[in-house]
Amino acid sequence: MKHIIFGGDGFVGRVLAAKLVAEGAEVVVADINKGDCPHYDGCQWLHVDVTKRESFDKVDIAPDDAVYNLSAKMLSPIVTRAERHEFFWPVNYTGTLLIMEAMKKAGAKNLVHFTTDMIYGHTHTVPMTEDHPVQPLGEYGESKLATEELADLWRREHGFNISIFRPRLIIGPGRLGILKKLFTLVDMNLPVPMIGSGKNPYQFVSVFDCAEAAYLAWKAGFPNEAFNLGSSNPPSVRSLLTRLVKEANSKSILLPTPGWAVKRTLDLLDLIDKPIMDPEQYLIADEECLLDCSKAQELIGWSAQYNDDDMLIAAYREYTADRKEIEKENQKQAA
Repeated sequence: MKHIIFGGDGFVGRVLAAKLVAEGAEVVVADINKGDCPHYDGCQWLHVDVTKRESFDKVDIAPDDAVYNLSAKMLSPIVTRAERHEFFWPVNYTGTLLIMEAMKKAGAKNLVHFTTDMIYGHTHTVPMTEDHPVQPLGEYGESKLATEELADLWRREHGFNISIFRPRLIIGPGRLGILKKLFTLVDMNLPVPMIGSGKNPYQFVSVFDCAEAAYLAWKAGFPNEAFNLGSSNPPSVRSLLTRLVKEANSKSILLPTPGWAVKRTLDLLDLIDKPIMDPEQYLIADEECLLDCSKAQELIGWSAQYNDDDMLIAAYREYTADRKEIEKENQKQAA
């Protein structure tokens, strides 16, 4: 059998591919990009655009293959309101549909599929289990929820085995995303505004923990379930940012703000096509968006190995190292 990873050159895909290659598995990475990764010496890479049906002709899928859908358009970079549907839906929804069609044609039925906790929308119960009401607040969450509905259909009509994962904000080496804005404020000793009081918890999940979840789903026989993925015992936003400021030796202060006022301001900026955060992020920023991940522990033996404080500090150190490299290059060019 082969492990075919669509979006395998992406953030989670690279970690999963490297893990499987290290175990001696036959791995096929199907992506539009090919980075400079050591594990490519031990696997096959195919140029595949998941939005184009003809692109799948080059992928040799066998009935017993394990297929992973990690291809996605994410919330970073920020795009304007008018652009969001066309930005998210072709890859997130159409790509998922075409992957399933290619699997059906080949007689393959085992799939790991990543969506997002953004399908939940506003918090109704704490912590959120997988049965929490779903009401996405934007095109990203809507496109991902539509793929879950598609998965349910294909399970019923075509006998697919699909394990779905709903991660919180994924962080780890190689992706800063929205954190870059935060780190810039801290480095410049500027005030760091919090949406609300900062007393609510903020939950990340490590890219390594996400890859482990996909791996464990394969080992467990692709259970037909949806699973939350998030860290254990996340600290409050205030606690998390306090440690960051201390780590950076920054003079930044944390500014609690009236959540409603900040949200209305960000709504206005979004309305005039000057977004600085996606509504799906800021509309829940002061809520207790805490995922209950006990189901993944019970059914596939998964638990988060990385904590939020350490993940944030590691991301900041990566940001600092990258910034210093850029400064060196600029000095060389100026000399």
